[in-house]
Amino acid sequence: MKFLLNSLILLLLHGNAWSYPLDAAGQTGIKRLEGYQLFQEGKVKGRKLFPGALFDSNQIQLRMLEATEVTLPEVDVELTEEIGAYLGEDLENYNFSILDLSDQQHPVYAEHLGEVNFNPASLGKILIAVATLQALADRYPDDIEARKKLLRDRQIVADQFILNDHHKVPIWHEKRQRMIYRSIQLGDTGNLWSWLDWMLSPSSNAAAAMVLREYLLMVQFGDQYPVTAQKADEFLKQTSKQTLMQLLIRSMREPLRRNGIDPNQLRQGGFFTRNGKQLIPGGSSRANTRSLLQLLLKIEQGTLIDRFSSLELKKLLYLTEKRIRYASHPALKHSAVYFKSGSLYSCTPEEGFECGKYQGNRKNLLNSIAIIEQQGEELLHYLVIVSSNVLKVNSAVAHQTLAMRIHRLLENRQQERLKKRGIAE
Repeated sequence: MKFLLNSLILLLLHGNAWSYPLDAAGQTGIKRLEGYQLFQEGKVKGRKLFPGALFDSNQIQLRMLEATEVTLPEVDVELTEEIGAYLGEDLENYNFSILDLSDQQHPVYAEHLGEVNFNPASLGKILIAVATLQALADRYPDDIEARKKLLRDRQIVADQFILNDHHKVPIWHEKRQRMIYRSIQLGDTGNLWSWLDWMLSPSSNAAAAMVLREYLLMVQFGDQYPVTAQKADEFLKQTSKQTLMQLLIRSMREPLRRNGIDPNQLRQGGFFTRNGKQLIPGGSSRANTRSLLQLLLKIEQGTLIDRFSSLELKKLLYLTEKRIRYASHPALKHSAVYFKSGSLYSCTPEEGFECGKYQGNRKNLLNSIAIIEQQGEELLHYLVIVSSNVLKVNSAVAHQTLAMRIHRLLENRQQERLKKRGIAE
């Protein structure tokens, strides 16, 4: 198989769902992990997590290391039609690619409109993380500890690139033993690991701007990185916008090519904040479900950059807080969910219609990317990419319901396989 505004309201939305294993606070310096761990121990008042959100770092593993030669198989017509039957008359407004790896010797692939491109919205933040991890690997190709040290020790101060973003991030106040949820402000400081966490977990546009800014400094200065704040500011202020734009576009596409991903099928064009786009213009963004699924498969195989980078990205996507949209259905509560979503909806005046979140009448795009896994060799493990644009419906609820249906369908298929092998419960 060949791999391949004139509207009333236009909003790019991301939900509040936080990730990374809770036991990694000391290793990473991601401070909010300490608070969430105390919530679970009952030492501080806070939300209790689903069982599937309580895996420790040792339980987050790459599941396809012994199957690096596995590629997407031919589309399974039966599975594709079963999923399509759930969607009914809305099917043509959905793109999906689903790879069931529960039986690694016989993976099953379902796809509908898998090569049709769409706006990735916040899914593009995953590509910023990939580019950053690639730069770290280039800086320290044979020294994993040096990469960890830079992630942990490199302190980044929020500057004008963050303006303007309303998305809230969790900030742990150790002395007060309290978690504060607020948008990132000028002068906020965190290490690179924390900024990656804020970018991928609560999907902060401001955090994405600071990570992307930092990544461009990595590319520009190479072995001289990290550089002082003064030297970084001088470069950004004294370099023409045209030169910076070329650096941005080239630097965001090259890591994908190096990892066997076609930027014509999958790419992030630039910054998510208004000020970031003004300071450094970018290019276009695009994605399709097949290319995104290939990315997830490379993560599980440990071939996205290298094993450390693949595992690090998987940990950054691991949900350890409130689950939203596709990830929120109770059917998934005992499963580990590695997740990112992005929404882009717009409304135009229409008699009798009231615009609402995830419920546009002009555009109603919602993208979900997930790895779902249960512990144990004979349990479910599958990859899902879904993009929808069904007008006037609550797309968050629609994805939640679809998640349950896909999960139950794959559960039933797995039970049938195990019964044939005589090992089903």
